[in-house]
Amino acid sequence: MSRLGKLSRVIYVLVAIVIGYFLVYLVAAASDGAKGPIEAMLERASDWVFDVEQNLILEEREENREKKLAWFKQQKQDKNALINSKIILFGASDDSELESYENVINLEDSLNLSFPIIHIYQAWGEKPEHEFPIHQLEAIKRMGSVPLISWEPWLNKFSQDNFPLIKSVKERDKHGMLTIAEGLYDAFLIDWALEAKKYGAPIYIRLGHEMNDPYRYPWGPQNSEPSEYIAGWRHVHKVFRQAGADNVIWVWSPHLAYGKFKEYYPGDNYVDVVATGALNYGESTSWSDWWSFEQIFGNYYKDLAVFNKPMMIAEFGSLKPGGDRAKWFADALNHFHENYPLVNAILFFHYDADGTTTYKSVSWYIVDDHEVTTAIKKELKKWDASVKQPDVN
Repeated sequence: MSRLGKLSRVIYVLVAIVIGYFLVYLVAAASDGAKGPIEAMLERASDWVFDVEQNLILEEREENREKKLAWFKQQKQDKNALINSKIILFGASDDSELESYENVINLEDSLNLSFPIIHIYQAWGEKPEHEFPIHQLEAIKRMGSVPLISWEPWLNKFSQDNFPLIKSVKERDKHGMLTIAEGLYDAFLIDWALEAKKYGAPIYIRLGHEMNDPYRYPWGPQNSEPSEYIAGWRHVHKVFRQAGADNVIWVWSPHLAYGKFKEYYPGDNYVDVVATGALNYGESTSWSDWWSFEQIFGNYYKDLAVFNKPMMIAEFGSLKPGGDRAKWFADALNHFHENYPLVNAILFFHYDADGTTTYKSVSWYIVDDHEVTTAIKKELKKWDASVKQPDVN
């Protein structure tokens, strides 16, 4: 950061401290009756300070990332260039809620690699946290990357007051994807579509992933037939198309273990990228074992390749229990392009406290595992220059 930039940051921080002390004094001096408005003002000031700090953090990181991702500058603005990338693009998701994406940056540093794609998860609903995540997307864009949103149609997050035609919460998931196709959630979808269009830059949207898993998500086969899932997907796609949100890259992502890929495939005109997860739980649960990347993904590659679409590993990771994690990653990345030529994106699943599948939280973190990061760097250096990110060193 330049000397002027550092001076500006100091001034910002000093101003924030002065404002903070002033507002704390007001809260302490105010009567109970005036406490509400004062607290609201303090909260707004706190948000302002947070925004300023995030902007400063992003500005500092932009300077570094702009150089590292210079090779990606034109590609990130071109939807078709992203879909059909000849270079295998890396990315990550993590459980940090801060728009600075500090944990993602730390992982990048440990791998000597920059991530062209940053992956976030967003549920459907009508509360502020379900709105189009413009602040997160703008932060990702400023960092020089492209966002991937795993967009999860949790229908129990809507109220009948605002969506009067929907069923009661108890019955809502039954044939839920069909009700999406019937337009019952169009007010929500249209808002998202218009915001996506306004955002303008390319966005990957991974809609209703793992739809063939009967245990995990309410949009699975326990509630919606494959034909209903397809109808719901196509309707969402239609809403975005009619809104002019042509910057969206549609990512279809089944679970490998449950098959029926053709039954759930929405069609070539509705899918840009075929994705899936490749997570090795090892011996961390009663239902899992130490499985290699080839067993998890390789054995199913041909089944997904029949769609002849570019492919993505949207969740890539391994836990520790049960085997050699460094070897797992090394084996997965060894001769990767030769083994899986349609795959042009790999996104690390890098959650420190993941409790979504196991009875206790597990950590997918590799940032401090020197053996793992060394193994990954070693394999990436071996890749052919035609598919390797230019910043690999």
